[in-house]
This record gives sequence, C-alpha cells and structure tokens, in this order.
Amino acid sequence: MSGSGSGNASRDEMTVVHLVRHGEVHNPDGVLYGRRPGYHLSELGRQMADRVAEYLEKRDITHVAASPLERAEETAAPVAASHGLDLATDERLIEAANVFEGKAFGVGDGALRRPGNWKHLTNPFAPSWGEPYVEQVVRMMGALDAARDAARGHEAVCVSHQLPIWIVRSFVERRRLWHDPRRRQCTLASLTSFTYQGDKIVSVAYTEPARDLVPAHLLAGAKPVKGKSKAFGA
Repeated sequence: MSGSGSGNASRDEMTVVHLVRHGEVHNPDGVLYGRRPGYHLSELGRQMADRVAEYLEKRDITHVAASPLERAEETAAPVAASHGLDLATDERLIEAANVFEGKAFGVGDGALRRPGNWKHLTNPFAPSWGEPYVEQVVRMMGALDAARDAARGHEAVCVSHQLPIWIVRSFVERRRLWHDPRRRQCTLASLTSFTYQGDKIVSVAYTEPARDLVPAHLLAGAKPVKGKSKAFGA
C-alpha cells in the first residue's frame, strides 16, 4: 500500500527518545533501595517530575513509558498527563540489580572493610556485585528501540534509573562500560536524549531542566550542562 518513496522516508525520518532519570526519592534510612518496591518520590522529587513535564510540554511527545518501580512511574506520570497519553510500563527500563539492596552502602560507611562483602567486590569490570553491564546495554537498547518504534517521526519519553541510563549512553558513545560512579553525567530528573535517523542513533544530548532543585551535595564537582550534544558520523 505504500508508495515507492515511503522506504526512504522511513529511513530518513527523525525520532527522539528521551531517557529521563527519576526525581528524588523519600529514603530517610539512606539504604540502597535498588529494585525494592515501596520507594516513592519525595515532595522535592514530585517538584522535579513537574519540572520535567513543563520542560517537555511543547515537545511532540507521542509515547511515554517507565520502569515498573514507583519512583519512575511517578516521575513519568506528569509527562503522560500533560500530553494526554497512557503511561506504558517497560520492564527493561528497571534499575540494575545489586546484591547490596536494602543495605547502607556508600563511600565512607565502612562497607569495603567488611569481609562478608569482599566476595562481591572482586571484579569492577563486570561488575561482580550486580547485573553485568553488557546485560544492561542489551535490555536498555531494546527499550530505546521499542520507544523509537512507538513514536516514529515524533518523540518518546522513557523514565529509568541512573546506572542503566549511563551505561547505555556510554555504549552508544563508544566509551568503556566500567567507570567511576562519581563521574556519571546523569543527575536527578535529567534527560539523556537519543536522536534517531530512521533506525540509527545519530546524536546524543544531555539536559538538566531541574538542576536548581537538585540538592547541592549531589552536584559537588559537577558542571552545569544544557543542550550539549554529541553527533555521530554516517
């Protein structure tokens, strides 16, 4: 039924998929919540979600999906509502699995000195403490491509989590997957936007529409970034 030129049009059409990190989470005990249910946005996190929706309000959004975790769905809901769309769930957008879920685990808390944890810290390149980076790439690329297909010629929003977003961006930008977590460019309520020409990613951009709402200690050493894009050759 399509004309002879439709194939070229399909190959050349531009589609944008925005990977959004969820907003701040209510976590008074400071645990690594990972994939555990029951962790919702804080009041500040809800403000961040509203800010993202405002930022995207005039964009040509035709598809909105989220990780099945509450904090992701709550971040995506204002975007879906502002465009009159149903919110889809994509399991592939979920947080990376981590053996330290439910525990306080961070720099300076003594976790690295506990012998019981050493068996999980043997290989930072995999990593040995959680879901392999390669598996994260496979599922996140699947989610990106599904969103692209759902929003062909328009824009899509997918709300996910910091590590999977950073890993798939690193893969697309041809960086090594193992990294220093302190150097991830993926703050709360940020957008990592992938532009497709047909089926191929041709550029990646990063924006922080809610940067002024992010607690200062989470921005320590980070430089403000807005509208910066990396393009790829043919």
